Amino acid sequence: MIIVLKPDATEKEIEHVMDRVRELGLSPHLSKGQERTIIGVIGDDRLLANHPLRAIPGVEEVVPILAPWKLAGREFKKDDTIIDVSGVKVAIMAGPCAVEKKELTLGIAQEVKAAGASILRGGAYKPRTSPYSFQGLGNEGLDFLAEAKRQTGLPVVSEILDPRDIEYFLEKTDIIQIGARNMQNFELLKEVGAYDKPVLLKRGLSATIKEWLLSAEYIMSRGNKNVMLCERGIRTFEAQYRNTLDLSAVPALKALSHLPVIVDPSHATGKWELVAPMAKAAIAAGADGLLIEVHSNPECALCDGEESLKPSKFKELIKDLKKIAEAVDREI
Repeated sequence: MIIVLKPDATEKEIEHVMDRVRELGLSPHLSKGQERTIIGVIGDDRLLANHPLRAIPGVEEVVPILAPWKLAGREFKKDDTIIDVSGVKVAIMAGPCAVEKKELTLGIAQEVKAAGASILRGGAYKPRTSPYSFQGLGNEGLDFLAEAKRQTGLPVVSEILDPRDIEYFLEKTDIIQIGARNMQNFELLKEVGAYDKPVLLKRGLSATIKEWLLSAEYIMSRGNKNVMLCERGIRTFEAQYRNTLDLSAVPALKALSHLPVIVDPSHATGKWELVAPMAKAAIAAGADGLLIEVHSNPECALCDGEESLKPSKFKELIKDLKKIAEAVDREI
């Protein structure tokens, strides 16, 4: 349910409405837009059945929400959510799939920044299908990323696997990534939801858009509204490439939700030669950013070298992306 407040509602009246909602055992979430201030009510709406909320001073209208995602939906917030990470609004996140050696990480960070990346990506913890594959450097990898940020100024995004590591991620990263395999790890979602740190939520391997948005709802219901949705391809019967990149999800999500949508063409395709075409298509489709794997020596990479662009190819891609963004009245 949404409570729409009158344009001239005072702060005292707004707080009174929120207190009334809390008294009924529900959770109020305040959202101030350019034209309207609204309160999203989370919980069992049946508790409000016998309570005339429209009689409260400052209330203009009470609107039921049919979509199960209350906070992530357009009904709750009409304006697009813009998550400002160190001044970055349209995010080009680039870097190695896995953090390997310190000097290699620092070198890649310098190259992607020079090419036009705005955020450094790198996996310190790697959830691999096989227990014998490289699992990442753990906290040491996060230290390398933090040093790369110190030298380049690039904000850092990296994936968390365990709620017990949250304090280290809060210190070392600017965006916490929830990977595809953990999209429905609800305890982890609730943990990152307890903080204001931006979260990049990847779509599950076979997740529907409804399931994906409800996972975002888990994070937002704990108070963290800084959620980005990342389309990284879904599992289908097609075996020609790694996953099937669902670009139709971008405009679909834009209609359903106010949250930013990022596209990961690297994991989606699994082949470096397909990354650039799908990255260009993603920007044309309305994506708010890209997550691209870049490695200076892909054939020796410890993880996903076959889908990683060399820095020179990444630089060429950025030039093309700027042209495409301009053609659709956008800016990178």
